[in-house]
Amino acid sequence: MLWMLARYSLLILLTGLSCSTLGGQVGVAGARMWSGPEYTRFVVDLAGPIEHRVFALDDPDRLVVDLVGARLEGALPEPTGEDRMVAGLRSGIRAGDDLRIVLDLKQPVRAKSFELAPNQDYGHRLVIDLSPQTEAADTRPSLPAPPPARRDLIIAVDAGHGGKDPGAVGPNGTREKDIVLVIARKLATRIDAHPGMRAVMVRDDDRFISLRQRIEIARKHRADLFVSIHADAFHDRRVRGSSVFTLSAGGATSEAARWIAERENRADLIGGVDLKQRDDLLASVLIEMSQNATIELSSVAAAKVLAKLQGLGEVHQQRIQQAGFAVLKSPDIPSMLVETAFISNPEEEKRLRETSYQNQLATAILEGIVEYFGEYPPPGTHFAESTPSALAKAATASAQQYRIRSGDTLSEIARNHDVNLSVLRDLNQLQGDQIRSGQVLIIPGS
Repeated sequence: MLWMLARYSLLILLTGLSCSTLGGQVGVAGARMWSGPEYTRFVVDLAGPIEHRVFALDDPDRLVVDLVGARLEGALPEPTGEDRMVAGLRSGIRAGDDLRIVLDLKQPVRAKSFELAPNQDYGHRLVIDLSPQTEAADTRPSLPAPPPARRDLIIAVDAGHGGKDPGAVGPNGTREKDIVLVIARKLATRIDAHPGMRAVMVRDDDRFISLRQRIEIARKHRADLFVSIHADAFHDRRVRGSSVFTLSAGGATSEAARWIAERENRADLIGGVDLKQRDDLLASVLIEMSQNATIELSSVAAAKVLAKLQGLGEVHQQRIQQAGFAVLKSPDIPSMLVETAFISNPEEEKRLRETSYQNQLATAILEGIVEYFGEYPPPGTHFAESTPSALAKAATASAQQYRIRSGDTLSEIARNHDVNLSVLRDLNQLQGDQIRSGQVLIIPGS
């Protein structure tokens, strides 16, 4: 496209032809755009009358303007962040001599186009008015929109091992896979009984599930947190106590490489971004940003759970441990692995078999989870509604809501709405730039 435009410009300079015609083409001096509360007006400045065609495309939403026998001589405008309809503009050459202008849209629109003859201030113009497609066709007063539906938090509860994999075996024959399934069920029961929360059992019977499948189950249910329950073992039977693990930096790095390698085979969503549409460098940056935010949240949640387990007695480590466990490697779900006790220690093996201790473990883990989500509730959940941050309380009545679409990034949303990125994060209680398709964001008013 650039070399063709350069060729045309060179011919104009050499031959001194009028800018209004070149091989029958009509010059497009540029375009202007004005946005208001009800519609956006897009005006194309022309050197003469022109034949045009306007049509809409979806997934993503676009408006295409084809100008027959035209060439672009000026620049296209940049839409403002307040524009409700247009996110960006681009142009290209079509069928050799035609000019195509594409308006990338923020929502489906209705478009009306008409031409204006020259006047004392302007030459020929093509005017296109865009209005929301969902706007009411009549003038009756609109009813207040119902508040967005709040959802429950989804906690994926993973009982380690299972089936042909018994896990560790205690001195008296207690199998890890059996004990952790009992504790996982008790935890899930408590989660379901807590208002605003719902549990998804990754394994609810004695069957083998691969580590990767466990991640996929959690992602399929769009889990907000992944908790894997285990019972540790060591060759020294004196070792005892609980531990909580999150993903290590080394494990994250190796996993990022794996996700990049697989991006051609699957459309994994990293904050709503399809990796298949991105080159290796951008994909790695997006994955790293998502992983950093996820690991940070995982550490916060794990610290809450470890603090509650300390109330039950001795812990093996006083701080969160990090390792490259495959089951913790989902880049978009905060995850932790809880080693409830050392099944290789005879005393702890005995405690793990006691119903009272199993109940205490499940309750402690639940309390840590509730405390974590009380401080970091995902937007759109019942927890976010019942525990608003100070900034959310200060939001004005002019705030609006935006439902995230596939392909959106937080920085693009902030730029399009002319909002400071840090303010957008704080208002929606986001700990990083991780977002997901379908999530509703609060956009502060002016």
